[in-house]
Amino acid sequence: MPRFRDLLELATWTFRPGPRDSITDVEGVRVGHVTLYEGSGPLVPGRGPVRTGVTVVVPHGGNTYREKVPAAATVFNGFTKAVGLVQVEELGVLETPVALTNTLNVGLVADGLVEYSIRVAPEIGVTAPTVNPVVLECNDGYLNDIQGRHVKQHHVLEAIQRAGEGFEEGSVGAGTGTVAFGFKGGIGTSSRVVETSMGRYVVGVLVQTNFGRAEDLLIGGIPVGALLKRSNPVSTGGGGSVNVVIATNAPLTSRQLRRLGRRAQVGLARVGGYAYHGSGEVALAFSTAYRVTYGSTTRVEVLPEVELNSLFKAVAEAVEEAVLNSMFAARTVEGRDGRVVHQIPVEEVLEILREYGSGWATFK
Repeated sequence: MPRFRDLLELATWTFRPGPRDSITDVEGVRVGHVTLYEGSGPLVPGRGPVRTGVTVVVPHGGNTYREKVPAAATVFNGFTKAVGLVQVEELGVLETPVALTNTLNVGLVADGLVEYSIRVAPEIGVTAPTVNPVVLECNDGYLNDIQGRHVKQHHVLEAIQRAGEGFEEGSVGAGTGTVAFGFKGGIGTSSRVVETSMGRYVVGVLVQTNFGRAEDLLIGGIPVGALLKRSNPVSTGGGGSVNVVIATNAPLTSRQLRRLGRRAQVGLARVGGYAYHGSGEVALAFSTAYRVTYGSTTRVEVLPEVELNSLFKAVAEAVEEAVLNSMFAARTVEGRDGRVVHQIPVEEVLEILREYGSGWATFK
């Protein structure tokens, strides 16, 4: 499936992407999926059909527990069952990979992160007090047998083992059963390269999209969702959730990363996100510029506040593109009870953009 940038670029985008246009353009960051796609037909709670999975974002190639990274979480709409955000808020560090999955699988996926952490840091619970797994979630129950809680501990470990710089987007991993703006959603990613007085930095974003109403969808400011005539989107009421993971190699404090995370909502608004009642919306941002070792002093020069402006804009752009990538790269999925969620009708979208958006985009 094509990515959005394979088809056109928006004139509103200021910054160029990294070489992969991916969160893994931030050196050391890796992403892995396990996709569970099994069975068909009527829903049998606990037995299928299965349309779900897990996606992990690994912040660096070292020991994530012993070498923590500065981090911050921002909650736009708290209709979420995420795990681990309270300690991230309190201590300002991330000490496990970030995992994304479905709502009822949060506990089992957190267990997988705990098991992984104990394996790489056996001192946990002996000489070190505890570990804080971070899991974000979306409800994929429209297509998936969510009561089956099919993602197990070994799937989390497998996703971490598979993590690399290149990875699939769309209907994979934690995005296998999600719906965005009435069409198939999923996993999307993008990046931006930013110049500051202290050097060149990369901002990378990964999203799990399961939110929005079809009539709200905007692309480059054009109300594409309202103009689509030949499509058949599903109606989920706009709830469902969206998660945004932001990585950067810019040297930032946890407080500054929280400010960065807030700008993710600008990117979500640019595609027509309104944070409806049932949509849990969370951003988690971390920096790879330095690592925090338990009990040790950490000294680092951080970017001055005025330099954050370009990073703020880069986050908004990358989130906007990542959401579009999650939809354009997704494939049509048939799930429980014969329910079908179609990929966004790419050709019809391009027709609309050519008609109403002349001059603001470069078509390829």
